[in-house]
Amino acid sequence: MITNFSSRKFLSPLVISLVVLGLAALGPKPAAAQDDPPGRVGRLNYIQGSVSYQVSGDQDWVQADPNRPLTTGDNLWVDQDSRGEVHIGSTAIRMASQTGISFLTLDDRTVQLQLAQGLIEVHVRHLSPGDAFEIDTPNLSFTLARGGEYRIETDPNAGSTVITMREGEGEVNGAGQTWDLQAGQIYTFNGTDDLSYDAAAAPGYDDFEDWCQSRDQRENASQSARYVSRDIDGYYDLDDYGDWRTDPDYGAVWVPRGVAVGWAPYQVGHWVYVAPWGWTWVDAEPWGFAPFHYGRWAFVGGTWGWVPGPVVVRPVYAPALVGFVGGGGFGVSVAFGGGVAGVAWFPLGPRDVFVPAYRASPRYFQNINVTNTRVVNVTEVTNVYNSAYVNHTAVNNYTYARNETAVTAVSRDTFVNARPVAAARVRVSADQIQSARAVETAPLAPTRASYVSATAKVSTSKPAVPFSERPVVARLNPAVQRPVNQPAANRQGFQSFGNSRGGNPASGAPNNGQNPQTSRDSFHPFTPPASSTNGAANGNVNRNGTNNTANNQNDRSTTRSETNSTVNNDQTNRNDQTTPGDQRQPMRFTPPVKARDQDYDVHPPLNQQNQSQARPEQKPEEKQAQHPEKENKKEDDKKDKK
Repeated sequence: MITNFSSRKFLSPLVISLVVLGLAALGPKPAAAQDDPPGRVGRLNYIQGSVSYQVSGDQDWVQADPNRPLTTGDNLWVDQDSRGEVHIGSTAIRMASQTGISFLTLDDRTVQLQLAQGLIEVHVRHLSPGDAFEIDTPNLSFTLARGGEYRIETDPNAGSTVITMREGEGEVNGAGQTWDLQAGQIYTFNGTDDLSYDAAAAPGYDDFEDWCQSRDQRENASQSARYVSRDIDGYYDLDDYGDWRTDPDYGAVWVPRGVAVGWAPYQVGHWVYVAPWGWTWVDAEPWGFAPFHYGRWAFVGGTWGWVPGPVVVRPVYAPALVGFVGGGGFGVSVAFGGGVAGVAWFPLGPRDVFVPAYRASPRYFQNINVTNTRVVNVTEVTNVYNSAYVNHTAVNNYTYARNETAVTAVSRDTFVNARPVAAARVRVSADQIQSARAVETAPLAPTRASYVSATAKVSTSKPAVPFSERPVVARLNPAVQRPVNQPAANRQGFQSFGNSRGGNPASGAPNNGQNPQTSRDSFHPFTPPASSTNGAANGNVNRNGTNNTANNQNDRSTTRSETNSTVNNDQTNRNDQTTPGDQRQPMRFTPPVKARDQDYDVHPPLNQQNQSQARPEQKPEEKQAQHPEKENKKEDDKKDKK
């Protein structure tokens, strides 16, 4: 038996087992659709200068990692003379110098951003029916009505927000009033308790918007968009770092250039813990987002190639498409001998079914597989779900589970502390893989270091005023619940508007605007999110680490349509619950909707098109006031004057 882990770097054959991602001793548990994690995340895909981020629940600002997924509660700051670009699927959010944003809500149906200060340009290429996209500033809430290009700039100190409508339509809510905004105009809103506005024809493009247009053109011209859905962020990075080939078994395959001899997927990067998914792979390559959260890998023609799934609308994001060697699966330890523990994994092949570590409904399980591989059939997916979630039996027929060149192993310390994998890899021999057997071990719980890369440095680039102390007007109640600890007169925190019935703050539904809420978010000392082993991590996690699972079950049907043509958005079906006594519950399969470029606002850069004569001033159309009592007072004043 090998006892010296650091000097010999071999994996003990006595402790290897071949199991899929996520199978604990009793296996993962089924869940209702409302317990499923979101099918999409954000990603900081471009950094120019100094950009930092703050993980939800943490106090430190650290230098940004471009491939780390971003989700509800995370914050971004672009420092002086810097720029950044964030993608949420096909939507691009470009950030100018000294700009800060916070992800108030990011799930399958809602994108809600706080623009604390600065300037952003948002290009929404595709807005599905029933989706909500809201940008909240210190004095108003701006809801995007359809795809288009929008420039939003806010100065919290001056109490002003300027919206330039290059394309699209939108609605502004603030001070109890609502306005419709039209394309080709620039609108300036001043004030807080009482909003005043000014409208004019949109001006020409400045340097920042010219840069935004060049970034759009890079995506428009991407050759990889022929093979990959534009809803998969990072497809445009593939052009510069690899080549597309045609394989008789798998069709289009992307092969990276410049990788080291003996390289295998999921070897250059590190693991972090991101709630509610849990352990998540963060690749170190500049092209390393799309191929590690979507599709599958295959060893073809003597090299590794990435096999994307079908080109469909909104493929479902996965934290890592791997199987684990040893113990109960994802996030569980194995012994290397001599009392030293470690973790090992391998990439899933095109015909392998992915089994998440977290709770998942049958619908989610189906969607995350059929939107990420072209060769797995629905019947096989259903059978694996029943085996893993209902019968709690391990699945052992994985393509690369016994391939020593595909398996990557590291010490438990490297895994849990988010350290780089490449320098700490442990060799695995063919004999050891062939002699694998099952063992039961305890899950790996995250530590303070698990949430941010070990190589990340605390950044001095951060906002002068914390986002928690910036006022923000919100029509939808944010998923990030903020403690009420600030007097309303100071106008610090969220002021919610809406003409729908009151909604639960964790649900994303509008709050009743009659009594605007005022609160302030305090960034509490770090508290790890609840472990997914007990199902708690599948609810919304507050910045103080508390759980909102119960709140997350609020039905949103009163605030937006539940209809959506994409297969993954059909996860809202509340009948997708599976119990141990119901192993063959019928489930309707809806094929994914094919993604077409004409549905994604792909056009030449607007600043290069022949501009027609400037449009005349078009004042925003003011809707009926949100507060009837204000209207009654105006009418009474008129009568008194008469």
